[in-house]
Amino acid sequence: MQISKLPGHHRGNLSTLPGIMRPDDANVAGNVHGGTILKMIEEAGAIISTRHCNSQNGERCVAALARVERTDFLSPMCIGEVAHVSAEITYTSKHSVEVQVNVMSENILTGTKKLTNKATLWYVPLSLKNVDKVLEVPPVVYSRQEQEEEGRKRYEAQKLERMETKWRNGDIVQPVPNPEPNTVSYSQSSLIHLVGPSDCTLHGFVHGGVTMKLMDEVAGIVAARHCKTNIVTASVDAINFHDKIRKGYVITISGRMTFTSNKSMEIEVLVDADPVVDNSQKRYRAASAFFTYVSLSQEGKSLPVPQLVPETEDEKKRFEEGKGRYLQMKAKRQGQAEPQP
Repeated sequence: MQISKLPGHHRGNLSTLPGIMRPDDANVAGNVHGGTILKMIEEAGAIISTRHCNSQNGERCVAALARVERTDFLSPMCIGEVAHVSAEITYTSKHSVEVQVNVMSENILTGTKKLTNKATLWYVPLSLKNVDKVLEVPPVVYSRQEQEEEGRKRYEAQKLERMETKWRNGDIVQPVPNPEPNTVSYSQSSLIHLVGPSDCTLHGFVHGGVTMKLMDEVAGIVAARHCKTNIVTASVDAINFHDKIRKGYVITISGRMTFTSNKSMEIEVLVDADPVVDNSQKRYRAASAFFTYVSLSQEGKSLPVPQLVPETEDEKKRFEEGKGRYLQMKAKRQGQAEPQP
């Protein structure tokens, strides 16, 4: 990987070495797994953030992922194509770094390139001496004053939303015996994973990209169980990382359907960490997010989605909240699509 300074200020532009997508990167539909792309995005963000946070003399640190803003999968990436990931630091607060990441796919036979993903990620620098200590971030120099003001607004908005999400994420996905088709209980799924050395940074806590990949896998299982067709990730709402996950912990990734429109499914994914060998700490919520999937035919055409049947009052409440998010995003897309005068 390479990093270069943009002229006039200290924002870095990082590009990964091109990597060919291989069959083990594919989902059942034959495209590159959404979790694989999310992992590449996070790795690029972590590298550029860590380099920036260590760019001045002082205590050494590693950048840990705190949040991923909404990520849209704009175009599928296919096996055999080359993935290009670029990242740029766009804002810094006292204790956090905002990174914009773009993913391009290249067909090396035709030379065709296309944008597949755009994402915004937030990182915090953790001291190498004590990973529970958050360090200060070296400032960046902006080419325009408006860039700093716009970045500050984004920072305040994501900070507020992240705290609200942490407060309301106390519930647990419970299994239900003999659930009926198209209900929340019928498709809900969980994955239990022991965090090993290969999942972690050199400092003993889990890479954010590893967690996101597991979250996408569970969300995909929920979506496939619900509609029983090929499915692909369409978008990921904000992923909030509430606390670090350390090596040796057992994590439970749970997914449940919250809302369906005619052609999309929203799945809530919760990550709980259990420090099984540490009696001083209890099980806690480590991350949470909403994933949106679409159903595809064998030919890759969009299919109608079976409508979710919420049964309990909590399920009905989550359905209405999901409907609100869906309508809000639909209105935003329509507004962006309107021709400018």
